[in-house]
Amino acid sequence: MKSKRRQNLILLISVIILLILPFFVAKNGAFSGSDDQGTEQIKKNDPNYKVWAHPLWTPPSGEIENLLFTVQGSIGTGIIAYVIGNAHGKKKERERQLRTQNHR
Repeated sequence: MKSKRRQNLILLISVIILLILPFFVAKNGAFSGSDDQGTEQIKKNDPNYKVWAHPLWTPPSGEIENLLFTVQGSIGTGIIAYVIGNAHGKKKERERQLRTQNHR
């Protein structure tokens, strides 16, 4: 049990370091989306480039766009967590049933 606690603590510290590190490495950096950066590079290399795909709907503001992106990420995280939790629960139930059968 102690090794599991130590492992979790090391993982938590690693995640915190990974979250904070970019702010020190990229001082005065612009944290813009990769779509914007990709478009800038294409236009820099080919000034005659014309966009051939357009969004079906553009959010009215950057805040709404960020909200929708966050909701999308949260839904995806919820689905992944459900699948992992469900698989873990099924495994625990199988183990419990095997223990019960072995005690009979």
